[in-house]
Amino acid sequence: MKKVINGKVYNTETAQKVGEWDNGCYTNDFNYSSEDLYRKKTGEFFLHCEGGALSAYATRNGNSSGYGEQIAPMSYDEAKEWAEKRLTGDEYEGIFGEIGEDDSRVSINISVTAAEAEIIKRNAAKAGMTVSAYIAMMCAE
Repeated sequence: MKKVINGKVYNTETAQKVGEWDNGCYTNDFNYSSEDLYRKKTGEFFLHCEGGALSAYATRNGNSSGYGEQIAPMSYDEAKEWAEKRLTGDEYEGIFGEIGEDDSRVSINISVTAAEAEIIKRNAAKAGMTVSAYIAMMCAE
C-alpha cells in the first residue's frame, strides 16, 4: 500500500517491515485485525493496519462495512510504545537495540556526510572529549 500523508510518502513496498501483530482471528473473520510496523529509509516509522468488517480498520459505507486498511505515521516514541505492547522482548531489541540492565554502553552505526563527521570530530576535540562522549553530551536532555 502506498499513501501520501502530510506531504510524505508511506509505501509498504519500499519500507522495511520490522514488526507484525494480529489478533489471532482468521483473515476471513469479520473481527480480524493486523498491524505491521514499518521503518522507512529515512528512519521514520508507520503502521500498515488492516481488518475485517467488525474491526477498527473496517471501511464504512452508510449502514454497511467491509474490509479496510490504512497507513498510520508514528513518531519514534509511538513506535517504541507499540512494540512494547505487541512484540516479544527479542523483537523489540531487534528494532530499537538492546536494553541494558544498567548504564552499559552499546555500539551503533550512524551515517553522516564527511563534512559532518569532521565537524563532530573537531567539536569533540575542542571540548576535550572523545567523539562518543561528545555525541552522548549532545543527546542528553
